[in-house]
Amino acid sequence: MTQTTRDHIKAYLVLGLPLVGSHVAQMMITLIDTLMLGWYDVDALAAQVLAGTMFFVFFIFGSGFAWAVMPKVATAEGAGDERQARRVTRMGLWASIMFGVAVMPFFLFAEPVLLALGQAPELAAMGADYLAIAGWGIFPALMVMTLKSFLAALEKTQAVLWITVAAVFANALVNYMLIFGNWGAPELGIVGAAWASLVVQGLSLVLIMAYAQWATPEHQLFVRFWRADWEAFGEVFKLGWPIGITALAEVGLFAASSVMMGWIGTLQLAAHGIAMQVISLAFMVHLGLSNAATVRAGRAYGRGEIRALRHGAYTVFGMSMIVASLAVVVFLVMPELLLSAFLDPSDPDAPAVMAIGVGLMAAAALFQLVDAAQVMALGVLRGVQDTRVPMVIAGIAYWVIGVPVSYLLGVSFGLGGVGIWLGLAVGLAVAAVLLIWRFLRWRPKLDHSTVRPAEQA
Repeated sequence: MTQTTRDHIKAYLVLGLPLVGSHVAQMMITLIDTLMLGWYDVDALAAQVLAGTMFFVFFIFGSGFAWAVMPKVATAEGAGDERQARRVTRMGLWASIMFGVAVMPFFLFAEPVLLALGQAPELAAMGADYLAIAGWGIFPALMVMTLKSFLAALEKTQAVLWITVAAVFANALVNYMLIFGNWGAPELGIVGAAWASLVVQGLSLVLIMAYAQWATPEHQLFVRFWRADWEAFGEVFKLGWPIGITALAEVGLFAASSVMMGWIGTLQLAAHGIAMQVISLAFMVHLGLSNAATVRAGRAYGRGEIRALRHGAYTVFGMSMIVASLAVVVFLVMPELLLSAFLDPSDPDAPAVMAIGVGLMAAAALFQLVDAAQVMALGVLRGVQDTRVPMVIAGIAYWVIGVPVSYLLGVSFGLGGVGIWLGLAVGLAVAAVLLIWRFLRWRPKLDHSTVRPAEQA
């Protein structure tokens, strides 16, 4: 039966809203860290911005394997191959664990890395203290992401939302206790925020594993989990590493902006961290819709329904553009209201941080539409398992164009933080144009609806 635009909108809302909610809730964990550390001490906030950025860069790279699970499972389910869905999910978990082992040394010895990036010694030391604890969270964080991808591909997203919401409340409570030393706990500052993050990520993993086992007993995800399936591992790896590098290119653009802001000054870095939290929260809406686009494109691809795939893609693009337009208005009309929640009014540095942040929010308004467009195009392309060309596009847009323009405008030409953020806008705009062009030129392979049969894993 042919689906109308209204049908597509309804399907995207049913699938996408819980995903949007779970991404927003996940972002709230980082936002609460920023909020409470901003109240506690501006230097601690600046150090956490640096350390959190370093963790996030590795997390995003490793998430490529988790994200590869989503289109693989969606396509397998669309073709009726439950066995393949189980195989790729298990090996996605394996890949997440292996990646965590590979990057842990960077977290355990973070201070030399931060110093090599030109950061102030006191900020590098505090950031290293944070990562020595919070870095262990890379294991549960990536495994949670893999299981979220699996459940999203099966369109079981409600529980993912509620588990993430529970994690938000747990994080707030543990942060309040350990950062400030409330309820008889020691006052640990930034180290307390690190312990809170680790505890909450571990709790999230236990909850989502329990739900996945209960809700999908037919998949038997954890039965003979120790058994290697190198063919399925190779499929996840082949699809996942370009996704990881693509995401790393974009996140690396923002990470580079954090490093450059650190060169300019601590107050500028603090304002940058706060403004990034605000725009990242808005971006989570687009990321949730992009995930829904991956699932629906993957299922349509598995069934061979190419016309419905394209119709759905155009529909979700339109939905994302409406949300981005609203964000532009909010960022331009009420930046002070958004930023003030992160600052203690009695802090003598608060007015300066606010003034810098308002300029950054105006720059952020410039790239809302193109940022939404590029992530929606990526979501659809992942659904049809097209990841290598988007990886090249991301590398060119963000690192050949975006980072140099940020450096030229912000550092060489002296425009400061606003100049750095204008460079972000240029990189995102180039990526959006090229990725949309890639989707418009995409044509399905002749065997697009075929999922290779496999032996029981």
